[in-house]
Amino acid sequence: MSHSNDSAAAKRIRGLLDKDSFVELGALVTARSTDFNLSDRETPGDGVITGYGTVGGRLVYVYSQDATVLGGSVGEMHARKIVRLYQMAVRMGAPVIGLVDCAGLRLEEASDALSAFGALYRCQAFASGAVPQIQAVFGSCGGSMAVSTAMADFTFVEQETGKIFIHSANAVAGCTEASFDNASADYQAEQSGVADFVGTEEEIFKGIQDLLSVLPASFDEELPLEDGEDSLNRLMEGAEGLSAAELVKCLSDDGFVVEPGACYGKRVMTAFIRMNGSCVGVIANADPEACWKGLEKAATFIKFCDAFSIPVLTLVNAEGFVKTEGTELHVAKQGAALAAAYALSTVPKVTVITGAAHGTAGNLFGSKGLGTDLVLAWPTANIALMEAGNAVKVMYADELEKAENKADFYNEKVAAYNALQADACAAARRGFVDDIIEPSVTRKRVIAALEMLYMKSEDRPAKKHSTI
Repeated sequence: MSHSNDSAAAKRIRGLLDKDSFVELGALVTARSTDFNLSDRETPGDGVITGYGTVGGRLVYVYSQDATVLGGSVGEMHARKIVRLYQMAVRMGAPVIGLVDCAGLRLEEASDALSAFGALYRCQAFASGAVPQIQAVFGSCGGSMAVSTAMADFTFVEQETGKIFIHSANAVAGCTEASFDNASADYQAEQSGVADFVGTEEEIFKGIQDLLSVLPASFDEELPLEDGEDSLNRLMEGAEGLSAAELVKCLSDDGFVVEPGACYGKRVMTAFIRMNGSCVGVIANADPEACWKGLEKAATFIKFCDAFSIPVLTLVNAEGFVKTEGTELHVAKQGAALAAAYALSTVPKVTVITGAAHGTAGNLFGSKGLGTDLVLAWPTANIALMEAGNAVKVMYADELEKAENKADFYNEKVAAYNALQADACAAARRGFVDDIIEPSVTRKRVIAALEMLYMKSEDRPAKKHSTI
């Protein structure tokens, strides 16, 4: 390597890749600018190590920024090295991994650095949906580099030292780093949603390796196939009593789960699991009341799955939306994005209604009307415009007021509404549910459904792209 083998940038590459697999490219590149006495300073590799290697025996392209060289700042040649890496990755059909430790745009190079960043953004945009893009932030990631990080498919942030920001907290009116650390890993994971995973350096390397083990190398490569469980027909005893996270883990081969965005929009869970040895993307309602952040997360997740031909399984228990100002500000727009993501995706889609599927919320999560291929429901599923009690209060407001025995009248109408409109059998009679299954056979039935849908092919109207 052009950099010291003891540098943090070099060590991170060794920590991530298979032993002795890394081959450096552009080792002799240095900064081209001579302004502000840059020619008098050592700039090995122009502050970034680039090359290729393997993770789990599979080809990846990787760059690692060296904060000891001009603070890891991005100048013209620094960005050019990363751009070339992207171009090679797209041609070869392999993931790009960025290990970020960057002071941002190099001030000494000004417009040259800005133009170089523009070229990098363009490469990332063209690579989006072609090859997986992963970034891991170990130090500063500010300004222009924060935009690059947000363009990645998945972002890991080191808990203690990772910082992502457009403006530092001290530049935000009325705020200080002590009172409002907008750059912290927790803030970026919980509030902005840029950080998908937060952990130690070792946890980040393990997380990237686990993620790469289930993802295809490119959009036209088949999903990696691992040895699945011997028992494809394993029953899920007690499934109806499990939380969403527990249910997702129980569905997966050997409990394997990778959950991007776990801290963002927690009321909706998105995860990659293995079923019969192959990757499946899962969306599950972790809370019956969804939030707009969860809708946003789910829509982005579906788009990724569709781009890389990963089947989508939706586990529905949705009664409505949380009643907050944020809901009124954002839920219609994010709900539209989620509806479009389901409707426009062409991958196999299976939905299991495990609890409620009420109104708009229930409709948005993988309903038959949005084009889901197969909808299954547990016997206890409740599928309706709204909860039966609330519906009765609206439809029979006058009668309830006049009834001699209000409780008996109310209970009678609730039972009738459930029987006619809300239970799983009523939905199945109308064709909105394809089959009613026992919770214990959910894994078995989902695997069978995905095998049936394996060769699915679906066209879309001729146009450039959706605008939703």
